[in-house]
Amino acid sequence: MTLTGSVAVVTGGGSGIGAALARRFAAAGAATVVVADRDPAAAATVAAELPGAGAPLALDVADEAAVAAAVDQLESEVGPIDLWCSNAGVAGSEGLGDDADWQRCWSLHVHAHVLAARHVLPRMLARDRGHLLVTASAAGLLTEPDSAPYAVTKHASVALAEWLAIQHGGAGVSFSCLCPQAVRTPMVAGLPDTSGTLAAGEIISPEQVADSVMAALAEQRFLILPHPEVAAYEQRRAAQRERWLAGMRKVRARLRRPPEQPAPPRR
Repeated sequence: MTLTGSVAVVTGGGSGIGAALARRFAAAGAATVVVADRDPAAAATVAAELPGAGAPLALDVADEAAVAAAVDQLESEVGPIDLWCSNAGVAGSEGLGDDADWQRCWSLHVHAHVLAARHVLPRMLARDRGHLLVTASAAGLLTEPDSAPYAVTKHASVALAEWLAIQHGGAGVSFSCLCPQAVRTPMVAGLPDTSGTLAAGEIISPEQVADSVMAALAEQRFLILPHPEVAAYEQRRAAQRERWLAGMRKVRARLRRPPEQPAPPRR
């Protein structure tokens, strides 16, 4: 994937990983980086930082009519889309969740990627060039012990990215799947101290994630792991599933254990 002179679209670009990707793509020579976000003010703030013709776009990526209209507008007014980063996401509610939790996670973590594939990918295939990046999570390769809606829908986003790469990869159009652990974003900032995500390892910056994405694009690599240790965790999970499940139960129990009370003072 060559960014020089390209048109790149980053959804969820108003903050966190999306904002870091937009800045990095612009610095790498993209002709236009379109910062798309449901929050138009956030999109405009990031777009204003970009050199050249950075453009903000208010977009609900779970709304098919809005996605279709945005793609039509961009292709006619800006130019052929070379890179679409389907990056918007949401934190899941704790536990099994209710129907609203499942719908929210499904809409952003799965259906939004389907809509990108439905409306952006055919144009790329017709031109025999382009790249679709799906932001999933290490939770999609391992799990997220606190939130079932988040863990399950992130597994689905990985599966969809793999399916697309099998169906359409290997020619002019390429695909990648981004699977970080904890990243210093507003989503992570709202997690409680007992979060399994916070306990999983180092919390890295969005800029470090962008570094990993740029390296993967240059190497034409499908799986992007800003936390490289996730590869070993996934192998252990597959090779020793019972042991891995037992270990995850122990971690969850440790995180949920109430802090020890100080001993009463001696009299």
